[in-house]
Amino acid sequence: MRFLAANGRRVLRAIRSGAADVIIGGLRRIRILAAVAALVSLAGCAHKRHARTVPPPPLSRTPAVMPLGHTETGLASWYGYPYHGRAAANGEIYDMEKMTAAHRTMPFNTWVRVYDLDNGKTTEVRITDRGPFVDGRIIDLSRAAARELAMLGPGTARVRIEVVRAPEGAPSATYAVQVGAFQDRTNADHVRAEMAASFGSARLVSRSGNPPVWRVLVGAEPTEESANALAARIRQKSVESLACFVVRLDSDGLSGDGRP
Repeated sequence: MRFLAANGRRVLRAIRSGAADVIIGGLRRIRILAAVAALVSLAGCAHKRHARTVPPPPLSRTPAVMPLGHTETGLASWYGYPYHGRAAANGEIYDMEKMTAAHRTMPFNTWVRVYDLDNGKTTEVRITDRGPFVDGRIIDLSRAAARELAMLGPGTARVRIEVVRAPEGAPSATYAVQVGAFQDRTNADHVRAEMAASFGSARLVSRSGNPPVWRVLVGAEPTEESANALAARIRQKSVESLACFVVRLDSDGLSGDGRP
């Protein structure tokens, strides 16, 4: 009996000791798992702290001036009366006997060399006005410049123009789309309202004259490319066939008096 009692006590102690070991082992495993979970959580937090949302690149503006050597090819025309003696888009009085020209997007006081692609003649002109607003034409020359290219009679000529001198201190470029020019302001207001409803921004710009002409300009784009895209959307969505021309908005936020 003593033997059984003693052995029983030893067995009981062994059982208790084993249970304690199991409990201790379980606690150790729980602590280890908790530590691992904490490390994973910290790693996740650290990852979140260092993760950054990359913003989209800013839309770069078109440079204020055209680079030297920039070229365009198309038709040149010339203009004289009734614009002779009127204010050009840059505020100067237009003199058709001076070496000047109109361009839709080049900064004022840009000098360009004009090459006649048919007769080989050349001339240089300063940009002082906005235009021409006829499909296919890229520059409108003064009568003096047209005379040097021997194009007074034909009225137009195939040309290549090249920037040879850029103005200093030209304001940053912003562009709009001209969708029409009207002598009747009521018609101009109607088109302006339609454009504003469809594209969010439209305005009227008047050209002094007898009678005056009201030009409808849509948008204010930071690049010529985005303005061309806007012009394409206007053509696509317009029921009527509109002649859309991208024009540079000058320092006053408008594109000058210019010509229709």
